[in-house]
Amino acid sequence: MSVLVAENVVGGYGASEQILKGASVRVGPGEIVTIIGPNGAGKSTLLKAIAGLLEAREGRILFRDVDVTVGGALDRARAGIAFVPQERNVFGTMSVAENLEMGGYIDGAHARKRMAGLYQRFPMLADKRRAAARTLSGGQRQILAMAVALMNAPDLLLLDEPTAGLSPRAAEELFGTILALNQSGVAILMVEQNALEALSVSMRAYVLVQGRPEREGGAADLAADPTVRDLFLGGKAAPMLKSSDEGMGDVI
Repeated sequence: MSVLVAENVVGGYGASEQILKGASVRVGPGEIVTIIGPNGAGKSTLLKAIAGLLEAREGRILFRDVDVTVGGALDRARAGIAFVPQERNVFGTMSVAENLEMGGYIDGAHARKRMAGLYQRFPMLADKRRAAARTLSGGQRQILAMAVALMNAPDLLLLDEPTAGLSPRAAEELFGTILALNQSGVAILMVEQNALEALSVSMRAYVLVQGRPEREGGAADLAADPTVRDLFLGGKAAPMLKSSDEGMGDVI
């Protein structure tokens, strides 16, 4: 059984605007799947359609074999889909603890226990629990945003450009965090312009061009594909990142 199956999704932001023109993606249990492609291809739009923030005019979206195509964002969140947008993904004037509390409003009965677990997983958040989110570094804010999403114990985490604006070192650490989250049992669908590193932590990947799936396959195979490398990866193959790589323990 797949965690997510999105088939032939068509949609856009206006009545006549059609950004997605039959986009499809599948995520299996325990997978990290990455969507790459040029700017304007509809990658983030597809994530928003899956999260219920954008209506799918055609096609269907199945989550754990249940058709959720007509449900909204709240229904998807309650079902187990969590979305972390690229920007404005934390409340800057609120403390770290208050952000986590906001993330747990759907399932308040388990909020305290989950906060304690997240503080254990991310000691930085525990140390800064009383600090305003706006005082965190870029990488720390992204970790907080993911932790907020994890407050509802999702089965699927949607990440939209998680390393955007981060330094190379911070991006590397964040990819380590994403890999560690996946190894704890969370399936992840990620849109990422930093394609080399994203493919290195992914099992499978899709190439989206002009709202349509151009290519799909194993992440390592796409990273080694000459056409994909030339168009999206700067002509270089992606070095594969493994869970035992040095520095992984610094970001968990």
